[in-house]
Amino acid sequence: MSLEPANPLAVDPLLDDPETRIVVCCGSGGVGKTTTAAALGLRAAERGRRVVVLTIDPARRLAQSMGIDSLDNVPRQVPGVEGEGELHAMMLDMKRTFDEIVEAHADPQRARAILENPFYQSLSSGFAGTQEYMAMEKLGQLRAADAWDLIVVDTPPSRSALDFLDAPKRLGSFLDGKLIRLLMAPAKVGGRAGMRFLNAGMSMMTGVLGKLLGGQLLRDVQTFVAAMDSMFGGFRTRADATFQLLQAPGTAFLVVAAPERDALREAAYFVERLGAERMPLAGLVLNRVHSSGAARLSAEQALAAAENLDGGGIVDQPPGKAGLVGNSAPEAATDRATSSGPGSPADQDGVRADTATTTAEEAEGAAEEEKDPDEEVPVPVEELAAGLLRLHAERMRLLAREQRTRDRFTARHPEVPVAEVAALPGDVHDLAGLRAIGTCLAEAGTGPVDDGAA
Repeated sequence: MSLEPANPLAVDPLLDDPETRIVVCCGSGGVGKTTTAAALGLRAAERGRRVVVLTIDPARRLAQSMGIDSLDNVPRQVPGVEGEGELHAMMLDMKRTFDEIVEAHADPQRARAILENPFYQSLSSGFAGTQEYMAMEKLGQLRAADAWDLIVVDTPPSRSALDFLDAPKRLGSFLDGKLIRLLMAPAKVGGRAGMRFLNAGMSMMTGVLGKLLGGQLLRDVQTFVAAMDSMFGGFRTRADATFQLLQAPGTAFLVVAAPERDALREAAYFVERLGAERMPLAGLVLNRVHSSGAARLSAEQALAAAENLDGGGIVDQPPGKAGLVGNSAPEAATDRATSSGPGSPADQDGVRADTATTTAEEAEGAAEEEKDPDEEVPVPVEELAAGLLRLHAERMRLLAREQRTRDRFTARHPEVPVAEVAALPGDVHDLAGLRAIGTCLAEAGTGPVDDGAA
């Protein structure tokens, strides 16, 4: 059984629409955003579009699944794509992207001073929000290049999916904030006047900051600020421009989640945030959904049948046959008693009976001696059947939990279209796996289906 959502997400029309220029896959970490983004990119390319997938996942498995040795900050064409379209892929290098911004907006001498500054190196490598900001910057660069008619973005993994929207604003506010402008003031005054201003007007503040941050770090920050003077306004401007690009009609957000309580709670928060920011939400992709082809057998029925087998009974015994299994000993004993009663052949010829018994025991002993000690003892059919019934009961309980979790989300957001992707037995490691996921996403939009009778 697989229960398709009542409001299915039509993936192919979304990917085929030439007005769709950006698809953003967002959600909490560990729900399959990267694989979903790659599968969507491959499907769009094989339907004739020129696609680039921007991923932030540093794992090599995605590059290998696309047949590429490695991904870097430059789009690489993916071989093996069927159809007339093209698929390119790249992995965000946030430091390299930051370096490119500096090199593009500063003269060579100032750019070299910035790139060699210790504070800049720390900022570009690990400052909170840098990865999210650089993802926005790279998206803006790809869109401005106009070399692809569809950009699929895999948002950075984070503890909260909301960081993708919040972090660029935070970093932009920091770089354009009061502290930076205050530290920039001496450089703007210039020369000895600037030094006198720093010594007279900021000596108290720099003394406090020097104690908190360390004198060398403060000097690095001031040197960095002086070199970046002409660039600070551009950070917030570009962040705002990319934010507006995400609000444009040609952008489509896909919230990716798993049928788990925490993941869908995060997805619900993100749906509400996207609505508050007036960003176009296309729908929800629900990954790793479990199903069963024997849903007519409930968990309770399966457990009852397993207990019946463990007790030596037979499930669904016809009338008058109860006790057939495990209760045949009395009947056999009665038969033995009848056959060995007075006047029986055994009673008439006791020597022959004793001889037959001895011969059978000797044969059984010989068989035991000849048995291979390494030979596996076959598991009784009843034990195997009981184990399978218990596994089925666990699967049905899992399906019920997933259904309740999904129902809570759809009750809260009935307007959000949903596409479900079945749980796979293993990781995706090649284009065929990505293609299969793309097919699942497309088939989820064909309408409600209940194959419980299958």
